[in-house]
Amino acid sequence: MPDETHAGLRLDAVRILLDGRELLAVDSHVRPGETLTVMGPSGSGKSTLLAYIGGFLDPVFQSSGRVLCGGRDIIALPAQERHAGILFQDALLFPHMSVGGNLVFALPDSVKGKAARRARAEAALADVGLEDFFDRDPDTLSGGQKARVALARVLLAEPNFLLLDEPFSKLDMRLRDQIRDLVFERALRSRLPVILVTHDEADAKAAGGTVIEIGTGAP
Repeated sequence: MPDETHAGLRLDAVRILLDGRELLAVDSHVRPGETLTVMGPSGSGKSTLLAYIGGFLDPVFQSSGRVLCGGRDIIALPAQERHAGILFQDALLFPHMSVGGNLVFALPDSVKGKAARRARAEAALADVGLEDFFDRDPDTLSGGQKARVALARVLLAEPNFLLLDEPFSKLDMRLRDQIRDLVFERALRSRLPVILVTHDEADAKAAGGTVIEIGTGAP
């Protein structure tokens, strides 16, 4: 079916080079709710793939290939028009806003009215187990709580796909398993294609799906 052919995120002959040396080459179709994991040691170029897809690749790198989202090549689009949801190692919450303010900020303009926007943010917090956290200061949250807020904020923005840049690496083992399961469950429920970069085999196992290894032959 045509819809199945174009659904999700397709990386078509994507290549990234630095000073003429190939860092990675990826050709893969990530269907809605699936995760493609790119594994490699630190410095192997994993995050450059996310930067290329998200639209913020440093011009020091050379790149080629198409990234098709729903059948449309997004490479020529500015970053804000690609609608990527991104989770980093740090939650990157705005310190001058409340927890709820961080979420309201991410809501699309189509959600009108202060009361409606607050209600949507409160529902998102409840969905990640943080009822009554709307007025909290982000600085008072634990690492796990910050990770949950970051996830809720990303999903509220209604992204077309998720890019995960080792978002579990700074959590302790117990929290890592918990947050990892939550992220992948919500991505599956929202039918979002996901690209995860990590050096942790446990992350890849939890994600399921295809695993690509890069940088294993690097000097």
